[in-house]
Amino acid sequence: MSKRGDAYRRAGVDTQKAGLFLENIKSLVSRTHGKGVITDIGGFGGLYKLDMNNLKEPVLVASSDGVGTKLKLAFLFNRHDTVGIDLVAMSVNDVLVQGAKPLFFLDYLAMGKLDPRIGEDILKGVVQGCLQAGCALLGGETAEMPDFYPPGEYDLSGFCVGVVDDSLLIDGGEIRPEDILIGLESSGLHSNGFSLVRKLLDKSGLSGEDPFPGTTRRVSDVLLEPTRIYASEVKGLLRDNLVKGMVHITGGGFYDNIPRVVHRELCARIEFGSWEIPAVMHWVREQGGLSWEDMLQIFNCGVGYLMVVSPGDSEDVLSRLRAMGCRSWIIGRIHEAQKEKQRVIIDF
Repeated sequence: MSKRGDAYRRAGVDTQKAGLFLENIKSLVSRTHGKGVITDIGGFGGLYKLDMNNLKEPVLVASSDGVGTKLKLAFLFNRHDTVGIDLVAMSVNDVLVQGAKPLFFLDYLAMGKLDPRIGEDILKGVVQGCLQAGCALLGGETAEMPDFYPPGEYDLSGFCVGVVDDSLLIDGGEIRPEDILIGLESSGLHSNGFSLVRKLLDKSGLSGEDPFPGTTRRVSDVLLEPTRIYASEVKGLLRDNLVKGMVHITGGGFYDNIPRVVHRELCARIEFGSWEIPAVMHWVREQGGLSWEDMLQIFNCGVGYLMVVSPGDSEDVLSRLRAMGCRSWIIGRIHEAQKEKQRVIIDF
């Protein structure tokens, strides 16, 4: 074995272990590669050749995000195979909102000491997320940072780039009064609000192996359920120009995210209870002593993604979504904004 890396190894960074980890994950990552990828991972930068055949005026759409303190539960439950899906979902869903097709994704994983088993579990989730999103895992960075993270902990961030033709860019500008709001089912908490959720879990005394209240699943399964990726649902509807606006319900819930798409002269009026609220949301509300207004400010409350469509297209869109296995509901309507300029009104 070469002694060239001994000094760095003594400082806590094992470059040989990192090199072996990279070699071991190459076949895993290659599952996401399509014809646009023209390099293998391991280079200084990933190369992607954009297919311009169906693009007149291509616009690149980029987003970056992380998983947040949901990672603390992955550490607590020693389960790391789902947070990679969360990582991809948080950026991909943001890119989808503007009508873009996700092209490629890059990840950043930082650990105090590289644990190849944990690293591979994380990457399996990232690969699964990319497969669900229909994008390539083009590359990334695995950083070993001694003394920076406690043993067994790490951080994740990710970056997605997509493309859309300028004429097909969705920015909410076509939304009009009487348009219909369709809510798409979330898979649970997704990746928001976990600083609060972790405190409530600690207060409850529940362990990861306990049954989660109101379900037949374990606590760890419910709380680590990965964020839903809406790529397949969005793709078919965009092809037929059936969507005027979309919203990814992330941090800030309904009240902060909907105004990012519904412009100032309009408001979204939502009928609370027009969709099914999952057990985990009821548990959070009861444990935290929260109002539903509080919940809708922080969490998705069972609706992870919104679509705004014309009244005449709403039933068609609903039937298509349900045929794809995505439970969906008409949850509200667009109105002209009143004098107080409320952008989101929820009728309880």
